[in-house]
Amino acid sequence: MSSLPEEPDIHDFSGPSGLKRLAGLSLAALGVVFGDIGTSPLYAVRECFHGDYGIPVTQANILGVLSLLVWSLIMIVTIKYLTYIMKADNQGEGGILALTSLIITNSRKNGNERMLLIAIGLFGAALLYGDGMITPAISVLSAVEGVQIIAPAFKGLVVPVTIVVLAALFLFQHHGTARVGAFFGPVIFIWFTVIGILGIVEVIRYPQIL
Repeated sequence: MSSLPEEPDIHDFSGPSGLKRLAGLSLAALGVVFGDIGTSPLYAVRECFHGDYGIPVTQANILGVLSLLVWSLIMIVTIKYLTYIMKADNQGEGGILALTSLIITNSRKNGNERMLLIAIGLFGAALLYGDGMITPAISVLSAVEGVQIIAPAFKGLVVPVTIVVLAALFLFQHHGTARVGAFFGPVIFIWFTVIGILGIVEVIRYPQIL
């Protein structure tokens, strides 16, 4: 009896076909995973200097805000995620919900300590869901608000257009992560390229920012 053919290793990216598949997966991940942090400059920097609580737009304040953003990314991504979070998983699954379920099933703590850990996990999950509700609305609203700089007459349509865009985005979600990533991956790639080029230009103009 002939042996069954071995299933292809999905983690093998050697050869031209493997590299092509890796490039496609990376582009999809760019749209699904990094879309959140990629759109943050639309509102994060603006809110530091805008509104009733905004700080004055001075050279020292601009450098201070940018320094906070850079060091926050370094601390969260490099130290928190790469050093600790990536090493904590529940049978290969990550995220706050997977880690909370790991506490429930494998914790050797006594009752009070176990309940405290579960409560911390639920609090983290609540923050995750809150972020999932707030971030899309703020990101889309900030993007649409930028149009009124070019067309001031568009100001009255900012909120209705934002609602329509958000409704379209959420209706598109049922197609699955693969299609969402395939659609938004190139968009996020173009966005990163644009803000990267603009950032390099401004660094050349103002090298003291380094």
